[in-house]
Amino acid sequence: MSEIGLVQIVEGALLAAGKSLTVAQLAELFEEHERPDSGAIREALQEVATRCEGRGFELQEVASGFRFQVRQSLSPWVARLWHERPQKYSRALLETLALIAYRQPITRGEIEEIRGVAVSSNIIKTLHEREWVRVVGHRDVPGRPAMYATTRSFLDYFNLKTLDQLPALAELRDLETLNAELGFAEPVAEPAAPAGLTLVGGTAHQPDTAGTEAGESQESAETPTADPLAASAADEAEPAAEADAAVDTPVAAADAEEDGGAPQPAAGPESRN
Repeated sequence: MSEIGLVQIVEGALLAAGKSLTVAQLAELFEEHERPDSGAIREALQEVATRCEGRGFELQEVASGFRFQVRQSLSPWVARLWHERPQKYSRALLETLALIAYRQPITRGEIEEIRGVAVSSNIIKTLHEREWVRVVGHRDVPGRPAMYATTRSFLDYFNLKTLDQLPALAELRDLETLNAELGFAEPVAEPAAPAGLTLVGGTAHQPDTAGTEAGESQESAETPTADPLAASAADEAEPAAEADAAVDTPVAAADAEEDGGAPQPAAGPESRN
């Protein structure tokens, strides 16, 4: 098979799939006797990325593979294709998400200790529904509280390949800095189309915008501490409490005692490594 043929097949598959594809998934498109090795497929992907230069879309590698997406610089115009009211996220929800991302695996009680206020069950429910967090086990302490970690969907949404691409916690002075790093602006509102719209069959795919103020109704009574991220950064100097934790087999739902309901299952496990 010629190099040009391989490039065209890879390009066509990514466009038709409407989702991210890994190198292994691309290799499965070929019969065994003609299957290219991973190196050849990666070279083809690089050629596809080069061909996208100067166009309105790009080839991006995220946690779940490679995908075509609209360039972030075009978001102000492309976002006007949808007229739904942008979904808003409260400061309390973003603080909780940030703590899970940087301190995972972490329990609800540990989040509350850092933030200085109780974590609303509505926050945990919203993060589960967005498939940004999942339960990865239970801490081996009285009550066996659930431990939360981020998912592959979290990385994909924020255009990240691994957790290592998150801004260094020591460099963040407050939540506003984190918002800027992750593409949020004040007031904290999700744009109609997130950074890097995914192309589905040649058409930009609209993200889920059900609900207009996620996690707001029960969070409004909260008074978060002035700088929970700074407190979290200070805690990182201490030995990790996770060394004493025993992680059970991952489960798809948090304890009823934790959030009062069975959240929806989330994407596959994520790790800092």
